Amino acid sequence: MTPTAATSDQFDGYVHADSGRLVDGQGRPLLMRGVGLGNWLLPEGYMWGFQDGPQSPRQIETLVADLVGDERAQHFWVEFQDSFVTEADIARIAEEGFDHVRLPINSRIVMDDAGQILARGIALIDRAIEWCRTHDLWVVLDLHGAPGGQTGTNIDDSPRGRPELFEDDAYRSQTISLWRALAEIYAGETVVAGYDLLNEPLPNEWQNVYADRLVDLYRDLTAVIREVDPHHLIIYEGTHWSTNWSIFTEVWDSNSMLQFHKYWSAPDLPSIQRYLEVGRRLGLPIYMGEGGENNTDWLQTAFQLYEDQGISWNFWPWKKMDTLTSPCSVRPPHGWGAIVAVGAGTAAAPSAEAAWVTLSALIDAMSLQACDHHPEIVNALMRRAPLRLPSSGFTFCGPGKSYSVQHGVPLRGFRSDDAVTIQVANETEPDELAFHHTNGAPRSDREEFSVLLEPGDWVAYEINLTVESRHDVGLVASSVGEPALWVDGVRVAVVVDGDTGNWTGQGIRLVAGSHQVRIAAETASLAIRALILR
Repeated sequence: MTPTAATSDQFDGYVHADSGRLVDGQGRPLLMRGVGLGNWLLPEGYMWGFQDGPQSPRQIETLVADLVGDERAQHFWVEFQDSFVTEADIARIAEEGFDHVRLPINSRIVMDDAGQILARGIALIDRAIEWCRTHDLWVVLDLHGAPGGQTGTNIDDSPRGRPELFEDDAYRSQTISLWRALAEIYAGETVVAGYDLLNEPLPNEWQNVYADRLVDLYRDLTAVIREVDPHHLIIYEGTHWSTNWSIFTEVWDSNSMLQFHKYWSAPDLPSIQRYLEVGRRLGLPIYMGEGGENNTDWLQTAFQLYEDQGISWNFWPWKKMDTLTSPCSVRPPHGWGAIVAVGAGTAAAPSAEAAWVTLSALIDAMSLQACDHHPEIVNALMRRAPLRLPSSGFTFCGPGKSYSVQHGVPLRGFRSDDAVTIQVANETEPDELAFHHTNGAPRSDREEFSVLLEPGDWVAYEINLTVESRHDVGLVASSVGEPALWVDGVRVAVVVDGDTGNWTGQGIRLVAGSHQVRIAAETASLAIRALILR
C-alpha cells in the first residue's frame, strides 16, 4: 500500500485520466482512498436508526415537522447541516490517511423547483471544499439525488418512488441545468477531483426499462459540462446499484472514469473481473465509489483487493447513528427511541417540547467529539495495527507473489481463481457462504475460513504502518510442527503459546510503510485462521 502523499503542489492542476490511469495535475499516478459523507446533504433513514420508519429525506423532514412544527423543523435542518460534518471531521479524515471525500448532494439542497440555484446549498459545498483544501483532501461531487430521482428509491429522494428523471423531460432539463451550473461554479476549482454524474441510477427492474435514456442523458450531461469546463474528470456509474456495466460500450469522454459499488458479496477477483475488463477495453480508470456496511474481515479483504488491482476506492459512510460499521457512531440521545417508534407507526408522538429537546440533543450528539469512534474500521481499510486479518485475506497478486501452493483445492464461491485451499469451519455449501454482516458482527465460528497449507506451501499478507514501531505478529493456527514466519523476506523466530497453540513473532521493528508477512508450512500441515498484528 503506497499512500498518496499530500504535496505542496497537490492542487496544481486537475486530477484526470491518462491512458487508463488516474493521475494528479502533475501527471503522477494516483490510487485514491476516501470516505463518503453520507447522510449530510442527503439524509438516509437507516443512518438515523429508522429501520421501519421514514427513509428518504422528504419522509424524514415530514416526521420532524410533524413532531415540532415547521418553524422549529427549519431551524433543526440548518443546525443539522452545520453540525453533522464540520472541519473537525475533515481534519480527522485527513489524519486517518484518506486523500479525498465523496460528497453526496441532494438536488433540492442546491436548486429549487423553478431551477434556480440556492445560495445556501452552494455555500455548504464551498465550505466543505475550503476545509478540504486546508487539510489536503480532494472532493468528488456526487449527485446522489437528481431532480425527479434517478433510482425511484429513498436514496435519491424521489417524490413518487419512481425514476422520474427518465420519465419527465422537465426533470431531465433541470438535471442538465444543474450540472451545467455546478460545472460553471467549480470549473477552476482543482480541489474538486471530479463530477460523479448520477448515483446508482436505474436499479432493479428499471435497468431494463430506461438504460438507453440513461446513456443519452450521460452524453448530454457530458456535452453541457464540456461547454463550460474542459478540465474536470467526469465519473459515470453503471445501472442496478452501480453494478451493471452493460451500458459502457464506448468512450464518451477521454477524461472520464467508470464507477462501480460493492456490498455484501464475495471480496474476490472474480466478483470484479467484469469491471477490470471493461476498463481495459475502453482504456479508462475505474473506481470503487461505494462499499462498506460490513465486518472488518470483509473490509480487510475487499479493500486489499482494490489496492492490489490498482483501483481507487471510497468507503461508505464516515458517520451514522449507533453503528459498529462506520468510523464514527452517533450516540442516540435520550428520547430517540420514542421518535423512532413514532416514525415506525408503533407509538404516539411525544409532546412537541419533548421532541424538540431530543432533536436538540441529537444535534449535539452528531459532533465528531461526541461520537463513539471505531478505529478498527479504518485499521481494516488500511490493514494497520492493531489488526486481526482473516486467513482468507491474503493478497491478490497471484501465484509467486501472494501464494505458492502445490496441490491447493480452491473454494467454489470465494477466491475460486486462487489455487489455495480455503475451508469453511462447518463445511458450508458454497452457495451459502455468508458475506452479509451489516451489523459488523464477526464471522461466527461456523462461518470462519481457514487456509490449509501443506509442507512447502506459503501465503502472503500485507500490513501497513504510519510510524516506525515494534509489533508482535501472531498466528492463530493449528499445526503439529512449527510454522515459518517471514517479514519482508527476513525470517522471524516464533514462540508457541502452550495454552492456545498459537504462534507469535515478538517485538519486530517495522518502519513506516507497507510490509509483507509470509507464512509457510515446513515440516507439517498448517491450518491458518487469522494473522494478528499487535
